[in-house]
Amino acid sequence: MLRDFEQELNNLETRYLRRQLRIAESPSEPTITIEGRRFISMASNNYLGLANHPAIKRAAVEAIERWGVGAGAARLMSGTMTPHHQLEQDLAQFKQVEAALTFGTGYTTNLGLIPSLIDRDGFILADRFCHASLIEACRLAKARLRVFHHNDIEHLEKLLKKRGRACPTLVVTEGVFSMDGDLAPLPDLLTLCRQHEATLVIDDAHGTGVMGKNGRGTAEHFGVNPQDLIQMGTLSKAIGTSGGYVAGTASLKDYLINTSKAFIYTTAQPPAIAAGASAAIRIIQHEPARLERLRTNRNALQAALTNLGFQLTDTQSPILPIIVKSPERALEMAQALYEAGVYVPAIRPPTVPKHSSRLRLTVSSEHTQEQLENVARSLQETGQTLRVI
Repeated sequence: MLRDFEQELNNLETRYLRRQLRIAESPSEPTITIEGRRFISMASNNYLGLANHPAIKRAAVEAIERWGVGAGAARLMSGTMTPHHQLEQDLAQFKQVEAALTFGTGYTTNLGLIPSLIDRDGFILADRFCHASLIEACRLAKARLRVFHHNDIEHLEKLLKKRGRACPTLVVTEGVFSMDGDLAPLPDLLTLCRQHEATLVIDDAHGTGVMGKNGRGTAEHFGVNPQDLIQMGTLSKAIGTSGGYVAGTASLKDYLINTSKAFIYTTAQPPAIAAGASAAIRIIQHEPARLERLRTNRNALQAALTNLGFQLTDTQSPILPIIVKSPERALEMAQALYEAGVYVPAIRPPTVPKHSSRLRLTVSSEHTQEQLENVARSLQETGQTLRVI
């Protein structure tokens, strides 16, 4: 007998947790068209404005003309094409490691990575605020899993000391946490991992292209050796396309090719997407002004929101979450902003913990000063009306 879906949806509705899709009628840009109306978009991870960049579109179109739309097979069959090979070389050079391996999505990258690194005889320690794909991957590995308090080095050290007999150990975290915008303390994590012979794995989906002097990611931001950890990331945020990757040693890449089910049993990424991602990586390296604009915009909006009295997280990235606690209040604010021409969805449990519902604003390099001032003004009016500030 099928579950009563209508009843379950009604239950979500009464708790202000039901979600609905909104159809975007325009490309991913600082403004977006929904239901025939134009909005300032604060809901995209397109941090550097590359998702609709002419050179990237041109690279993808040219790749379609030459390589077709689909790869036609898994990578180990006949699906590995020149654009895939080129992208992996570009990623390895950009992340300053020996090699990189690409996957179809960021979610499946984590599902393919973690269970290949460790099995039921191992031990995994994951940050409490890790992305759902990381937690799901840790469970899939069937290793003993413990969660440490968010960015709490002391708690992590206690758990490592209680590990008992020596066994393969992974410490798993995000570089930039997707819902809070804060950073993992990579130097401290690496020190602990060396002391306890553990391997550090970071999900740098929101750090790649954004953090560090050259946008190489959270490892560059902290000045740690990228060869000392395993990095995964996505191509769907700052790089503006889609897919995921693992960056590390050449032997790690070869090992994943031979063991990762998410890689082995999946049709290859469309070659046009790979070509577009390579073009995006070149733009990031050759147009540093984009990253400078992103940081300028991010700092300006954060200062405006803080001065208005909004409660923000300890964010150090273009992710600016305004904590409003209840899902009902988050929905009210999102709807009021929608009516004012600002699109920023409410983020509610289970995406975030209970009593931490929020508006998650994301800034891009392509937002204008006028647009950000309009966003701040609309938030001030909405916050005062709903007594959030």
